Amino acid sequence: MTIHSDHPFSTPDDAARRLRGRLGGQVSLWTTGTGPARAGLTVSSLLVATGEPSFVIGLLDPDSDLADRLQSGADAAWCVVQLLSWSHHDVAEQFAGQMPAPGGLFAADTWVDSPFGPRLAGVDTWADCVVHDIREVGWSIEVTCRVESVTIGDDDEPLLHRRGRYLRSSTG
Repeated sequence: MTIHSDHPFSTPDDAARRLRGRLGGQVSLWTTGTGPARAGLTVSSLLVATGEPSFVIGLLDPDSDLADRLQSGADAAWCVVQLLSWSHHDVAEQFAGQMPAPGGLFAADTWVDSPFGPRLAGVDTWADCVVHDIREVGWSIEVTCRVESVTIGDDDEPLLHRRGRYLRSSTG
């Protein structure tokens, strides 16, 4: 894990990265695997394409454990995409590699095992997904997942991300 003291969107010569930082959006946590083979990553660059079937598309760090697991095939072809609330901001920081996670990423919280991967017990909204396609895009990998099921819960205090910072929604 690398914890950086500098601002993640401060690169003055990378205008596209600075533009992405100004878009902002709901913070999600993508998880996969079972037991010691679990992996996860905080993701704020995602979108949902509705239809029959629907898809979740995310941009992931190609050097992350999650990217390795999803690209390895077999049992890693499934994942849980969960939307985080303000109360999960420490979890988001840990899975983003910005805050220490003593005992490992999955040690400090309660997790529910599912056929698609581990789900944070306190999360109200999530999608169970099957990886459909992975390709390189810029400095990321684009992961397209077919949505198998969705659970929609309360959205009282979504965790938002803008310009490298986690924010509370002023409208809830």
